[in-house]
Amino acid sequence: MVRSPHAAANPVSGDGAIDAFADEVGAVDPVTCVGGRTQWHVGGEAMPGTREVQAPAGIVSFEPAEMTVRVRAGTTVAELDTALAAGGQMVPLDPFDPVRATVGGVLAVGHSGLRRLRYGPIRDTLLEARYVGADGRVVKAGGPVVKNVSGFDLCRVLVGSLGTIGLIAEVVLRAQPRPAASQWLVGVENPFVTRRRLFRPSSVLWDGARTWVLLEGHPADVASEAASLGGTFTAVDGPPVIPAAWTRSSVVPGAIPDTTGEFVAEVGVGTVHRPADPDAPPQVETDTVNLHLNERVRSTFDPARRLNPGRDVTAR
Repeated sequence: MVRSPHAAANPVSGDGAIDAFADEVGAVDPVTCVGGRTQWHVGGEAMPGTREVQAPAGIVSFEPAEMTVRVRAGTTVAELDTALAAGGQMVPLDPFDPVRATVGGVLAVGHSGLRRLRYGPIRDTLLEARYVGADGRVVKAGGPVVKNVSGFDLCRVLVGSLGTIGLIAEVVLRAQPRPAASQWLVGVENPFVTRRRLFRPSSVLWDGARTWVLLEGHPADVASEAASLGGTFTAVDGPPVIPAAWTRSSVVPGAIPDTTGEFVAEVGVGTVHRPADPDAPPQVETDTVNLHLNERVRSTFDPARRLNPGRDVTAR
């Protein structure tokens, strides 16, 4: 049974910045929340005439002992990373442009970064969220302690929703220890062989000819892992350049060796990045079960389609 999305909603949050954001969002006209526009093309743009608002910014609190950080959605990822570095921690959001990308925007798009192989999908970083629903009320979802939930797991629903069920105002994120050492290497070895030779690589990328590896951890461990690869790999400054305009698709990880053309694949994850094809037909969600579920969730949270009208989560 679909439960009301507003069971935990309050008309006033008690936080001036969030209440002001809720007032700006309102409850009547079409509205979209704008961050750094680094992934504005994902899912299509909002319909012309949609009013634009910006989420509040700033880091509310950082609890190194609890490994959590409370941050407002308009905060850039670079600002968040700088603050967490002071406590020896980080959150692996990993957008391509952290100086411009905002925390709320990265979560709303839901694209995991290149370190997903080690740290898991981006949705696992979100513990609690406060967002503004289609009726203009502030809703709290989740909590700073991981527990089982009944009904909607709203935090997971928000990630990747493109702002179609709520506009994120503030979140609590799970932090990770900051690696003391980090090194990218590139070689020509089979990427699957490379992955088996390493303990816990943070990323293994492959373009059909070359393999990139990201090693992170204690300096001695990183050096030992790098040495285990032998002379076929050399240190480089970073991963291959993946243009923001490239498309992303998901395949069964074991199908990556069959990928052809120009691409960069995330080995062990199944994400494939490739140039956009202007002649290709638009991506359509062919899984009717998921299509129906997406429609049902959106209709429950925003029956009037006033939040980000025109954006399509099935074309992400």
